Amino acid sequence: MRCPFCRLDNDRVIDSRAGDDGTTIRRRRECLACRRRFTTYERVERQLLTVVKKGGVREPFDRDKIKRGLAKACWKRPVTEEDIEGVVAALEAELYGTYESELPSRVLGERLMELLKALDQVAYVRFASVYREFKDVRDFVEELEPILAVRGQSLS
Repeated sequence: MRCPFCRLDNDRVIDSRAGDDGTTIRRRRECLACRRRFTTYERVERQLLTVVKKGGVREPFDRDKIKRGLAKACWKRPVTEEDIEGVVAALEAELYGTYESELPSRVLGERLMELLKALDQVAYVRFASVYREFKDVRDFVEELEPILAVRGQSLS
């Protein structure tokens, strides 16, 4: 593994442990040249999933793109990086367990919204507003009504 600081390929593993989701290995390393420490993660390489977009365009499943979208939705919310990583890991495990090569973007977006709704309702509404392309306040109200109905509240 090349050191991210001095770029030399001379390090030793100080600590290895399974990641929280059980699908990754976290390794703490120390560069033998510059003595700085860094962390690497190992993940099983899977057959790539392809996401089929609304217009039929296909693009590779991008875990980092999902993480960035969730991070934007959770901005300034009490949601940790570990929470977001947990959602992404759960989603990824579910998708790779269900689909072999292609999945519709609609399935991906809807499942993400379900996981986000359980994590943080404000982040869920933010994500839904972009994903479902809300046009005005009525769209927000329609999205909030089922959530408030569960709580026994109403917007009127």
